[in-house]
Amino acid sequence: MIEPSLDVEKSLWKRGYKHIAGIDEVGRGSWAGSVVAAAVILPHDFKIPENFGDSKQLKPRPREKMAKIIKEIAISWSIAEVPVLIINRLGIGWATQMAFRKSLKGLHKKADFVIVDAFHIKHVNRKNQKAIKKGDQKCATVAAASIIAKVYRDSLMKKLSKKYPLYGFGKHKGYGTRNHQEAIKKFGFCQIHRTSYNLNYLTV
Repeated sequence: MIEPSLDVEKSLWKRGYKHIAGIDEVGRGSWAGSVVAAAVILPHDFKIPENFGDSKQLKPRPREKMAKIIKEIAISWSIAEVPVLIINRLGIGWATQMAFRKSLKGLHKKADFVIVDAFHIKHVNRKNQKAIKKGDQKCATVAAASIIAKVYRDSLMKKLSKKYPLYGFGKHKGYGTRNHQEAIKKFGFCQIHRTSYNLNYLTV
């Protein structure tokens, strides 16, 4: 497993930035459910725990434990959710940007610099942000955001699985697995599917 470091954060701390927020989204590629973003500001004395890394590389139970540790240690953290209704109306790109901004605004300590996984955040000064490809694998603050966002969204999809039991959302979390495709072919779309994704070919 690739272990993220604090190298980028340390270089920014040396330049005088005090509160550096890592931001990541979960669910962008899912066919159903909300897109979720999280923002995390870690303390300067943060010690990277063992097996700390990109949320997708952790198994559910260790990931949940890690999310709890992050929330306890973080200077500030925030989770933002943008629902399917907005995704279908305005598109996933716009919805993701909205989730980024909402998570940033939700921090009770204002960030003076932002590290984002892959994307810049629109309407945030480019001088005060850095987009890093695979940032959740490289930067501890982004990895922390990835972990708490995924734990939150996985829990959300498990709850929705009880409301829509025919689709198996609790297992695949809305992503395009074979089982999910077969369920759509058999039962059609439900209210939380992202119809804006042009998935109609699945029902043929």
